[in-house]
Amino acid sequence: MSTMTINLKVWRQKNTADSGGFQDYKLNGVSEHMSFLEMLDVLNEQLIKEGKDPVEFDHDCREGICGSCNMVINGRAHGPKRLTAACQLHMREYSDGDTIVIEPPRAKAFPIIRDLVVDRSAFDRIIEAGGYVSVKTGAAPEANLIPVEQDVSNTAFDYATCIGCGACVAACPNSSASLFTGAKVAHLNSLPQGEPERKRRTVAMVEQMEKEGFGDCSNYAECEAVCPVGISISSIAKMRKDYVKAVFS
Repeated sequence: MSTMTINLKVWRQKNTADSGGFQDYKLNGVSEHMSFLEMLDVLNEQLIKEGKDPVEFDHDCREGICGSCNMVINGRAHGPKRLTAACQLHMREYSDGDTIVIEPPRAKAFPIIRDLVVDRSAFDRIIEAGGYVSVKTGAAPEANLIPVEQDVSNTAFDYATCIGCGACVAACPNSSASLFTGAKVAHLNSLPQGEPERKRRTVAMVEQMEKEGFGDCSNYAECEAVCPVGISISSIAKMRKDYVKAVFS
């Protein structure tokens, strides 16, 4: 098994009010087969043995599903591998002696809680503003009650794959959440089940995004480039079109 020495520059910050800064660490015996988060686990074990505070970082499923591992690695959200969340990144992407800079996503709407952990509850409030459809409660409806064309279903599913990690915000020069919000809006607006609330949903979610302090979209497309599930910026175009229709019709 091939092992290597990795030099880490990790952002450490005690709380939101703390100014924070980078700390240097040297990690020996890193296996190329480790995931990136397993490498951080090893670092934390080393720090604990030394009587130091471990590095706080967000994680949950470690399967590229939950979106918790929203760290910025060497200046790129989720690291160097395209269509890959940080938890699915492996150390074989790096070489012996490499220096890796790890920091939290930077955005006014994502205040740092501690170290690499940020508060992404702004996303939750955008969803609460309109990211749902009205349904009758009780027994589950017949699956084929409302026919949906295959291409429409596929498009809606593509937008629905957004995991809300915030990589789009971290990568955008304007710290815009347009890709996230656009994906959530386009997902429901594409389906007949989402049609009754289409106008109200679009306006409510876009306006909530603005209230949260996210910047405007300038079509840099950095968001699409770093999205670990490949959400297309076509979702932003759909959201803008629906917003204009909702406001002026």
